[in-house]
Amino acid sequence: MSAAPSPKDPARPAGSPDPALLRKVALSSLLGTVIEYYDFLLYGTMAALVLGPLFFPESNPTVGMIASFGTLAAGYVARPVGGIVFGHFGDRTGRKTMLVLTMVLMGAASFLIGVLPTYDSIGIAAPVLLVLLRVVQGIAIGGEWGGATLMVVEHADPGRRGLWNGVMQMGSPIGFLMSTLAVTATTFLPREQFMSWGWRLPFLFSALLLAIGLYVRISVSESPLFRQAVDAQRERSAARPRPPLVQVLRRPRVLLLACAVGIGPFALTGLISIFMLTYATGIGYATSDVMNGLIAASLMGLVTIPLFSALSDRIGRRTVVVGGAVGVVLCAFPMFALVDTGKPALLIVGMLLGQLVQSAMYAPLGPLLSEMFGTEVRYTGASMGYQLAALIGSGFTPLIAGGLLSGPEGMRSGPLSVLAVVCGLVSLLAIRRIAETRGKDLAELDVGAPGGASAPGPSTSAFEKGVDA
Repeated sequence: MSAAPSPKDPARPAGSPDPALLRKVALSSLLGTVIEYYDFLLYGTMAALVLGPLFFPESNPTVGMIASFGTLAAGYVARPVGGIVFGHFGDRTGRKTMLVLTMVLMGAASFLIGVLPTYDSIGIAAPVLLVLLRVVQGIAIGGEWGGATLMVVEHADPGRRGLWNGVMQMGSPIGFLMSTLAVTATTFLPREQFMSWGWRLPFLFSALLLAIGLYVRISVSESPLFRQAVDAQRERSAARPRPPLVQVLRRPRVLLLACAVGIGPFALTGLISIFMLTYATGIGYATSDVMNGLIAASLMGLVTIPLFSALSDRIGRRTVVVGGAVGVVLCAFPMFALVDTGKPALLIVGMLLGQLVQSAMYAPLGPLLSEMFGTEVRYTGASMGYQLAALIGSGFTPLIAGGLLSGPEGMRSGPLSVLAVVCGLVSLLAIRRIAETRGKDLAELDVGAPGGASAPGPSTSAFEKGVDA
């Protein structure tokens, strides 16, 4: 149901978004995304620094690294589950309630990690509980992204979805920047204190972030497109529609393309934001050098993600993603060559180069995936595509990279560069098969059944055919 003109702005055309409401929704989505990514990415950094020896102490260093990153992967495995569960209820009962639940789950899981006894205290129960809490984190973030994105996309003007979605997606680099700064602050503690209790502090900080986020999120209104879709469903039929997951799986090609286009940017996230700490310290860099590079990359993402997202409103989602995918294919080997020099300044340059092309591929994903699905299945479809890409790209990339470095040759960047190139090519091939979605009227995606009734799912003419560039 379209927003009515604001009394404070009588000149605003009927049906156009209320600027004040849109700003509030964007702020809510931004804060929620910051909190979710702070908690989720904090684990990735701690997995590289401390969780292996504390929770898998009997392993040798290489096995311990793989075990801790395996736990990291468990969180990514749970993300599609969260997308399905929260997507189902988000498409049935509303976006807002699900977003409150995801935030509570994430904050509670992170706080509990911060108070979790280690292996020395409770034995095998420690890694089991760690994996369980990581899975809860994965389920929570699996439902968060889709709901936060849709709240912005479904409130925004069609010609400015990228711009407003870019505001929301700033939450990812801000969350990572906050987690990196929190970890950096604790690493100044003496080693014994850091390993004993200092590593817990960033996790405990989640409780404060949760309180702030809930205060803002509870006050926002439900998506107008969702309310309109619910009203239309009630008018046309008393019969309960098929579950959103079933409807999405009826068009598997669209879901597969939505997943494939995100693999490239998520693989770079896994290599730069998560695995780089292990690789760079393994070839001689100080931890502080890598943390400086991570902070610099986060600051660049804070600028480039909203810029590329807004740019996709002007030149198209496909053009921006293609530029980033070609960039990673061309820059993967130079990026790791800069890292391999052993010079901290060039390490940062290499990480910034990777972040630049990653942002170009990642920034348009929010509006792109949202525009590929109808309102009644959008939460489920967009979430599944995004979270499956996160699972394949970021979830398994550090694990695969750790395996590549466990051979007799030790640390070597060639296989890591090849891995980045392959994932970039996957995104490039996928985006060539997706039609341009910029400026698409989301309501049109709901009109396809005989007589103009709402038919969930993407338009066959727009997406099933694809586009060959």
